Amino acid sequence: MEHELTVTLHYEQHGDPSAPAVLFLGSLGSDLSMWQPQIDALSANWHVIAVDHRGHGSSPAPQGPYTMSELSADIITLLDSLNVQTAHYVGLSLGGAVGQWLAANHPDRIRSLTLLCTSSAFLPAQPWLDRAQTVRTDGLASIAESIVSRWFSPGRLDSDRDLVDRHVAMVTGTTDEGYAASCEALSTWDGRDDLARITAPTLVIAGEEDPATPPAAMQTLAEGIATSEFHVVAPGAHLANVEQADKVTQLIADHLRKNQL
Repeated sequence: MEHELTVTLHYEQHGDPSAPAVLFLGSLGSDLSMWQPQIDALSANWHVIAVDHRGHGSSPAPQGPYTMSELSADIITLLDSLNVQTAHYVGLSLGGAVGQWLAANHPDRIRSLTLLCTSSAFLPAQPWLDRAQTVRTDGLASIAESIVSRWFSPGRLDSDRDLVDRHVAMVTGTTDEGYAASCEALSTWDGRDDLARITAPTLVIAGEEDPATPPAAMQTLAEGIATSEFHVVAPGAHLANVEQADKVTQLIADHLRKNQL
């Protein structure tokens, strides 16, 4: 089935629109509220743009499957609509894959790159296709708790039920089609050969207890980008920006300051 090449994404802007732009794009199954700690801290000095992927949060959900080039084209369309020629980019997981694609294919639009808890290839493909089928058949709510169990370290899961409940609600707020079609985008994503083409100064942050994109995988990604620096935060799993909000925000702020010109 044919669908739109790009969609009009939902976003929020914070801070001074005349300041350098910093765009945040999050994980599969998230909405832009996952970046609230960073929005609160960074909007005093930066033009913060937090975005929902297509099919996530308040963004529309065209029929899938999606591709990484389409998800990335959505971001270029958004930047164009805001008259933002170049932005600092911060992406986690699926958002990090989009960031890699943009930095490799539109280097003039990415002033600096921050990649959190992501990968240059989410292989093998079949588990993503299986997950897409499960979501289309049984609904995303059927696996929401399992998804969130990988987002935070065991200690945080045991000690902060409110945090877990809020993020389960976030996942279930994602449309079934948007989630499934984004799984299909990840199933075909392989950016390993593009890493050497990324010239933007890059900050790579891993969560020590992340089962989805563990530090060893993140270090391999960092080694493929010549302009990168690598950090591990602990304790922390897949949503390291939430679990280690202060540490991650400070790392991002330092990276932005070093690359603001």
